[in-house]
Amino acid sequence: MGDDERITAAEQLAAIGQAVITTDPDGVVVYWNAAAERLYGWTAQEAVGRPIGEVTVSEVGQDVAAAIMAALRDGIPWTGGFPVRRKDGSAFPALVTDAGVYRGGDLVGIVGVSTNLGTAIRPLLERSTDAALVLRHDAVISYASPAVELLFGWEQDALIGTSVVDLLHDEDRPALGQLLEDVVAHPGPHPPAEVRVQAFHDWRWAEAAFTNLLDDPTVRGVVCNLRPSPTRMAVELAEDRARHLETALQTRLVIELAKGFLMGRDGVSADEAFCALRSYARSHHLTLHDVCRRVVDGEVQVSAVVGRE
Repeated sequence: MGDDERITAAEQLAAIGQAVITTDPDGVVVYWNAAAERLYGWTAQEAVGRPIGEVTVSEVGQDVAAAIMAALRDGIPWTGGFPVRRKDGSAFPALVTDAGVYRGGDLVGIVGVSTNLGTAIRPLLERSTDAALVLRHDAVISYASPAVELLFGWEQDALIGTSVVDLLHDEDRPALGQLLEDVVAHPGPHPPAEVRVQAFHDWRWAEAAFTNLLDDPTVRGVVCNLRPSPTRMAVELAEDRARHLETALQTRLVIELAKGFLMGRDGVSADEAFCALRSYARSHHLTLHDVCRRVVDGEVQVSAVVGRE
């Protein structure tokens, strides 16, 4: 292959399906490939010469961008998820890998490769009926699946860049903080924990299961699967049934007491007493239970003798 036929570095970078962006040490863009144009909405002509913070970094991602720059200046590559923005201002979670270009030990440039984190992990998370969050090592949310809105009423995009701790009841935060420290320190799945989360303007019990995938190149985060607590749901269902049963028994008892009162006073049958109570309830637009309670308490007079009330 002759020199004219060799594939140039620029051609190789242009062909990569992921966004490749190069900046100088101050963060000014010097290279912007075609995939970056598609991902962020800025053309190379628009992006080159501008600070990277102006074209990709969202408000909630500013602190992460500062941490990335600090790591690169110390010679440490950085990989992780954090919120970025497009030209139209819309935000999305990105999986970013940044590495420094050094010359004689000095940082002379930064090369970053990024992709939409939601697109990368959607096949893994969105088939689940659970709500799925991807957390950075510091518990900041870098991705939220659509199920968060259905199960808990959270706005998907609004969660990006916020801390999962903010969703928890104050009493549950210390315990979950300790659990997250253990999760970050040990890769793989961890036993689920029950926590109270703010959902639909109320506190709901949820089961949170964490999987440390910080070393997984596709995720680079901690996956948190959330669902309404099945244990608490079962308890609440049993309590509801018990309340309904208690109400039904109390209603039945009051009706029987009222019937017995009319039977003893007016010398009528049980059916005649019941018909009299029901007729009174209908004519006075009251519930049968309310009429019976008032009869037992002596608040109303109901006659079971035909033609007399």
